[in-house]
Amino acid sequence: MFTGLVTAIGTVERVRDRPDGGRDVVVRAGYRGLALGESVAVDGVCLTVARRVTGGFAVRTVATTLERTMIGRYRRGTRVNLERALRVGDRMGGHWVQGHVDGVGRVVTARSSGDAWLIDIAVPAAVAGFVVPLGSITVNGVSLTVNAIPRAGRVQVSLIPHTRRHTNLGTLVPGDAVHLEADLVAKFLSRLVPRRRVRR
Repeated sequence: MFTGLVTAIGTVERVRDRPDGGRDVVVRAGYRGLALGESVAVDGVCLTVARRVTGGFAVRTVATTLERTMIGRYRRGTRVNLERALRVGDRMGGHWVQGHVDGVGRVVTARSSGDAWLIDIAVPAAVAGFVVPLGSITVNGVSLTVNAIPRAGRVQVSLIPHTRRHTNLGTLVPGDAVHLEADLVAKFLSRLVPRRRVRR
């Protein structure tokens, strides 16, 4: 479990495609004390530390993960948002994030508005149904508030200067793909509360 508060930006150092359809990725990061088997969110994807390397760690992804995420597009030099798993007693500054990507969105616009940076993202149906204004959404592992819903299938988020400087969201441009995770509470409620049918 994570909070969506990025604690480091890592850099992909090496990728290796495996015969079984998976992919090994080595990430350079400044973390200390990583343990084998520890969970780390890489751009919002919960991955397991398979190997410790000097100045970073290695993860092994399976074909299913590659089908649902952008990890198959990672190349040497790709910058990724990182967050170590939440510990009991840690401050809960963001929102509950599982690290289970619900879909890949695409940046439509990115523009300044005063001291904020507004990003409009086209989101798949698997995410759009759980998004509400001022609710939570995770973009590349970053906990953000939904600023607006400009139209069906589109979500707008607002970045403060700190987020632009300390995550990879500040470099997004139209056409870029991003990992999306819908709010956990909204997903559970949709299963527990039957949807009312509107009578015509």
